[in-house]
Formats: sequence, structure tokens, C-alpha cells
Amino acid sequence: MLCSNAKVNTSCIFSDELARIPLAPVTFGPRTTRPDLMKRKKAATSVNKSSLKWLVTNSHSNNYGGAAMAKYNIGVDYHKKFSYMVVKDYSGKVLRHGQIQNTFDHVNNFLKPFKEDSSAVLESCRNWCVMHDWLEDIVDDVVLANPFKVKAIAEAKIKTDKIDATVLADLLRADLVPQCYIAPRDVRDMRSLLRERMFFVRLRTMTKNRISTIFDRYPEEVRNFKIQTDLFGKKGRLQLEEIKLRDADRALIDRELNFIDLINVFIKEVEEVIAENFKESKSAQHLKSIPGIGPFFAMLIDAEVGDISRFKNEKKFAAYVGLVPSTYSSGGKTVNGRIIKSGNKLLRWAFVEAVKPAITHNEELRFEYDQLRKRMNWNKAKVAMARKLLTIAFKCLKEKRNFRKLNKLELERKILMRAS
Repeated sequence: MLCSNAKVNTSCIFSDELARIPLAPVTFGPRTTRPDLMKRKKAATSVNKSSLKWLVTNSHSNNYGGAAMAKYNIGVDYHKKFSYMVVKDYSGKVLRHGQIQNTFDHVNNFLKPFKEDSSAVLESCRNWCVMHDWLEDIVDDVVLANPFKVKAIAEAKIKTDKIDATVLADLLRADLVPQCYIAPRDVRDMRSLLRERMFFVRLRTMTKNRISTIFDRYPEEVRNFKIQTDLFGKKGRLQLEEIKLRDADRALIDRELNFIDLINVFIKEVEEVIAENFKESKSAQHLKSIPGIGPFFAMLIDAEVGDISRFKNEKKFAAYVGLVPSTYSSGGKTVNGRIIKSGNKLLRWAFVEAVKPAITHNEELRFEYDQLRKRMNWNKAKVAMARKLLTIAFKCLKEKRNFRKLNKLELERKILMRAS
């Protein structure tokens, strides 16, 4: 028998063992759960300049907690067209299970008898937010499980939808679910908007590369062509339209130039919405004070981070971003390799891309980069400076302040201390 305060080794627990875990006596009544975010959330609407007003300071208060000791524990194995649900009570008895279609009415009807004092869990997967938002309107608490850690806890040789949903329900009942952070809906809307701009920019770059490839097929014309700083700027576009090309290539280039103009319209519309929300976000304004980070990167970092209080220190934050070295330690020997591939790729990309403008416009960061270049190559130094920017961003968000730039006297004193 396990007492109520016993520690369970989750690395050796499987679904059949979870079902036999005795829990402490339950008194059904008011229980502390994660705050009902739906009371202060508006329904999802189309993103535009008038409807999306993202107040970061008000939305970053998602205190997620355990959902143990609920009267009804619901495990959800979510798929694209259907889902499998298992409902268990506090003792582990299966009250209902079955496969349902992925519509709000089907989910609501299936869980209608189990709405009072209920908790649900589903794994983080593609479009998990659809089922999460439905469950958030139906049950009291929704938990998002980390699929990699759930697999390590409840790995089984026989895998079916029913078994997966049962394992999730048992983990929820025993309060052993490895949880993921759930950003509020308005934060998720802003993430989608920022990622849409990134998609359009990449699509525009691909189109420009195609035009450059066609243009390079005419070496004689390229020689006579006056090289511009930007081939797709105003002067470059004028000369690009005047150059003599074959009719087929001319038609192709004209179509792709028109496509670029259309993409520019979409990017401008998105940037207008981002600019309006940037004015209302204090956290983004703190981030913009850091060298190398502009309004877009500031909004991207703030949206992807969400609640900065969920990270105890900058090391935890760096591990979440993926700017920490892989480590192998055995037999008293420790080997550090390349940075880990897991983590938030967008945040890692943002901090790495911000290094070049940061060391260009800030003398202190330029000095730090020069010191790193003395003992490592440029690529490693760039990653190390990205970690430096990450630490600065963490402190600015944690302390809710702007970046403080050193004056000339303080910078000279720092250089002399480093030299000594």
C-alpha cells in the first residue's frame, strides 16, 4: 500500500499498474484547479487590425497545475477525424469509453454526464488546440501532456487507441501527467500571425531566388546590366524590366514579379497588426531595447515564451530554447557536444539571427564577441553570443525593465578588468 505522501517511481509504471494505484480518500467538493481561463477569454475571431488586441501583460498569467483527485478523469486519444475517449472515476473504474467524431456536439454529448468536477488530458500533437478548446468549454480542467515523456512513462508493446486513452486517464488520476505549457488563446492567435509573416517572407525569398536563376542564364546581358544594391528595389526593378530576354523567360519573370508584389501586400497587412499590438505590449517593448532585437523579434520572443515566470532561471530558459550543449557523462568523464536539437526552433532562430546586428551596434557585445573569436570559430562564437542575448532577454522580462547600455567609462573599466 502506498500512503498519500509516498513517492512513486514513474519510470517503471505501466498502464495496468497505474490502474491499481490506491489513492487517498476523496471528499468531493470545491477543489483547487487551474484558473478557468475561459471566463476572461473571447471567442476566436479572424485576425485583423480591429479585432486582435493582444495585451501581453494581462494574458501571461496561465498558472497550470495538477488535476488529481477529480471525480471524473478523461483520457483523450486525439486524431485527425476521430478521437477515442475513456472516462474513469477516482478509483480507476471505467465509466464510459468509445470512439467519437471530432465535432463539438459529439464531444459534448459523450461527456454530458461527466461535466461536474471533471478533468481531461490529451497529448500535444498536430492541431491539439482544437480538441483542447472544446474540452475547455465542457469540463472543469484540461491538461496537455508531453508526448515524449508520456511514452517514457507508459511505454507498451501493445498499442491501441483505447490503451493510449486509458493510460492518459490513469496518469491523470494519479497526478503523474508530464504537462506542457498551454498559452492563452489570444497568445496562440498572435503566434499564428507572426508565423504567417515568416511564411510569406520565406515564400518571397524563394520567388526572388527563382528570378535570379533565370536572370543568370544571360551572362552577356548581366555584364551590361548595372549591378544594383538590391535587384528587386525600385531602380533594380526598372532595369530588370528593360533587359532583353526570351519571350518565355520574360513572361515567367513578369508573373513572379507580380507574385512578389502580392506577397508584399500580405506582409504589409500583417505587419500593421503586429505594430498595433507591439504598442500595447510592455514585455515586447522591454525586449526591443536589447541590441539586435527589433519589433518583430520582440513580439516573436514574447509570444513564444508566454509566461516567463514558468522558468526558474536563465539555464532552464536556455534549455527550453535549445541553446545548451548536448552532454554525455559516464565513468567520471564528461563530454559536451553540439547544441541540442530539441527546443523551440523559432526562439533559437530569433536569438541567433539577432547576433549580427547586436554586435554591429553595441560596443559591449562586440567586445564579448571578439573575446570569443580568440578561442573558437565564428559559428561557435555566434551561438555563444545568442546565449548571451538570451540571458539578457530573460533578465529584462523577469525584472520588467529595459536593457541598460554601458557608458564609455563603464565599458573601458570592463575591458581593463577583462584584460587583467
